[in-house]
This record gives sequence, C-alpha cells and structure tokens, in this order.
Amino acid sequence: MPTTVRTSRDPLSQVADLIVVFLAQPATVTGVAAAADTALDGVIAAAIADNEITGEAGTITVFHTAGRVSAPRVAVVGTGDGSTDAWRSAGRAAGTKARALKARKVTLAPDDATPDHVSAAIVGFGAGNYRFEQYKTGKGTPVVSALKVASSTLTTAQARRADQLVTAVQGARDLVNTPANDLTPTALALHAKTLASATPGLTCRVLEHKDLVRLKAGALLGVAQGSAEPPKMIVMRYTPARKARRGEVLGLVGKAVTFDTGGISIKPAGGMEEMKMDMGGGAAVIEAIGLIARLGLPVEVVAVVPSTENMPSGTATRPGDVVTAMNGKTIEVINTDAEGRLILADALTYAARIGKATRLVDFATLTGAIVVALGEVYAGLFGSEAEWTDTVRAAGEISGDICWPMPLHPGYAPLISSKVADLSNASNKRQAGAVYAAQFLREFTDGLPWCHVDIAGTGMIGGAGTGFGVGLMLAIAEQLSDRA
Repeated sequence: MPTTVRTSRDPLSQVADLIVVFLAQPATVTGVAAAADTALDGVIAAAIADNEITGEAGTITVFHTAGRVSAPRVAVVGTGDGSTDAWRSAGRAAGTKARALKARKVTLAPDDATPDHVSAAIVGFGAGNYRFEQYKTGKGTPVVSALKVASSTLTTAQARRADQLVTAVQGARDLVNTPANDLTPTALALHAKTLASATPGLTCRVLEHKDLVRLKAGALLGVAQGSAEPPKMIVMRYTPARKARRGEVLGLVGKAVTFDTGGISIKPAGGMEEMKMDMGGGAAVIEAIGLIARLGLPVEVVAVVPSTENMPSGTATRPGDVVTAMNGKTIEVINTDAEGRLILADALTYAARIGKATRLVDFATLTGAIVVALGEVYAGLFGSEAEWTDTVRAAGEISGDICWPMPLHPGYAPLISSKVADLSNASNKRQAGAVYAAQFLREFTDGLPWCHVDIAGTGMIGGAGTGFGVGLMLAIAEQLSDRA
C-alpha cells in the first residue's frame, strides 16, 4: 500500500477514483457526509430514510456522482458504535471495495475522528485492499497507488505508524501465503537477513545445522531430521539508541514450520496444502521486530524463530523416540505431528539463556484444540505471570489482535509426563489439547514472565494468512516503551 498522505483540503474536491465518508450508527448525515449528500441531491439521506444505510460497522454503500464531485464514486461506510474495532472494520470494507472497483486513487474522509480511529481505518483499509496474486499470470487486480486522508487530527508520526504497520502485516501475509517449495527455512532466513540489513539497529544471525548440534538443540534437530531441507534458527536483535528501561529485553519467539505433513504421524490429505502456513507465528515475529526497529521504539528486542519442515522419511523421528532439548530435558515423542512445541522448546531456551530476554511471548499456529475452543476470533492466551499476561491481553485489545485467557494449572501437569523421559510431547488423553501444549512450553521458559499465544485459529483463515500478531507485538513493545 502507498504512503498515506494527509491533506487539509476539502475531500470532495480531491482528485480520486473513490472518496470514502464515514457514518456512525444510527446513521445521520453530518460533516463531509452531509456535504456529499448536498452535492448528490440528497441520495444519502434518502438511503438512510429507507434503511439502506444504517451505519452498522463495516457496511458500505457506493454512489455514482455523475460529475457532481471530483471523484466518480462516493462510498458511505458505517463505523457502528464508534469503537476502534468498528473503525478498523470500516477501513477494511473500504479497502475491499476499492479493490473490487479497481480504484487506484482513494481519499478517506473521517471528519474529526480521533487519531486512533483514523489510524485504525488506515490499517483496516490495508487489510481489505490486500491480495496475494504473485503466482497468477496476467496483470492481476490493481492495488491502490495513492491514499489520502482528510484529517485534522492525525499527525505525520501517527500516519507513518499506521503505514508501517500495514507494510509489516502485509509482509507477514506474503510470507505465510508463499508456497513451501519457494519459502523453505533457508528462504525465510534469507528474508530475515535482508530485512535486518535494510533496517537501522536491527541485526540477524542464522544458526545453521552445525550450530544447532553444538548448542544441543535436539528438539529442533529431531523434527528436522526427516527433511532434506536444513533447519535454521533465525535470531534477530533490535538495539535502540536509547532504552526506556535499562536491562529490559523483550523476547519474541515464533514457530516457523514451513511445511507440516505431520511427519510419521502423517496428517490427512484433505487440507494439507494449508500447512504451508504453519510458519505464521515466525512470519509475524520477523515482521514485528522489523516494524519495532523502523519505528525506533526504545525497547530492546530479541526475536528467535526456529524454522524447519516436518516430513516423513527413512530418517524421520518415530513415535516413541526420545530427544534431548537444549535445556537438557528429555522428551518422549508420542506424536510427530506435535512438532511445533518441540522446536519452540529450543527457541524459548535460546531466547532466555543466550538471547538474555527478561520476558517472553511466543506465537504459534500450534493446536487444533484452540480452534475448537475459540474459533477464528480470539487467539488463545496462556501466561505464567498475571501482570505480564494482563499486559499482553491489553495490547491485544489495543491492536485488534484479540486474545482470550486460558488456564494453566498444576492439575494439568500429569498430561506432559512420560514413563521413559522427563516429558512427553503429546498425551493419549483427548482433553485440554491447547492447555497441554502450553503446559509443555512453560518447561522451557526458565521461570521468566512468559505468554504463549496460540494463533491456529486466527493466523490462517480461509486458506490464507492474516498477519495476526504483528500489531499485537507492536502494541506490547509500545506498552513497555511507556514504562520509563
């Protein structure tokens, strides 16, 4: 999406293919909407009277202007109750419609809406306007090339933040949507290195197979041994010029299984093509640390992304095998399709012990159980410390990447026990699957304040990546920035 241009000019005089005005619920014509209604001989008011326009969040009605204003079309979008979520939905609807109309130049006219609401509309617009068409022949659907926002409240810094967030979310979506034959662990690592080289204050180190052997990262290596593709541990670090809190290091960890067959415990064929998206957590973490660095937030961040394929072969880990994780704990592999928690185990240990993180958050498309529990609306949130969990949940409410708190309790501990090793990676009891996975991960956090965000339901919807988690991580970092 192009850089947002703020303008103080009358939005109805802007040269554009589409002008978007906003109405709350219940709908009344005020501000720019009233001016548009006057120019269009009362058609907006008539549509409201006929209940065709209600102001419900995300609803949109398009009017042809017949040359009465500078753009050929005016869209009226509902902002519902006026919440930030509603403005985000309104922006998404406008972005989707702009794409459908092949509008290249768009002006948003949010009147005197707050900066947070205008920013939410821009972010929503970017989400709605996004399409992944890199593998389609032909020209594809045109994207918006010029976006203007007629707002007296939005500052340049706020517009830049919104633009940068859109860029990062779209970057994560591109990674998740890319086929696994092109996005291998090696390709993902190269992307991270390229991003770091272009971003001041950001560095990237890629740990290769020999490094993982030296570090005794047996959990990650165990998952990787069935694939011809070598595993990678991507370690990125952002060091700001100044720090809001001396000694504070935010640790971000993301699962990046670039293709997951399930290994020897192979998945059903139906829908397996979507398992190219099993690296959604890692993609979000890579793009989020890049975003935090570009915005120059005063928080040191270390990101650790373990990446591998999970494939069945003559060299693959078998059910019943025992691997030793980086922290020395032994793990009986009951189910090779519970591989995400294995690679996260070594990544969490690395972030805590070598990355020197003081608090941790991990993101992973981890369990089908969380999809059953929460669907595609909330991510599952597990935490070891109430204050840190509350911080992460609040960041979700701010960003729109909403999370619902799930239980962690000693009563679940028997589920991760093994008869032959310290831990097992799966339980034969069909209960509390998402809780079980989080309970397992907690064993590798070295007692740090830690949260686990299960994005299996929210990170990939309808066979496409959403970029869920990028905005959440930005909001977490911003909250830590305010703790001077």
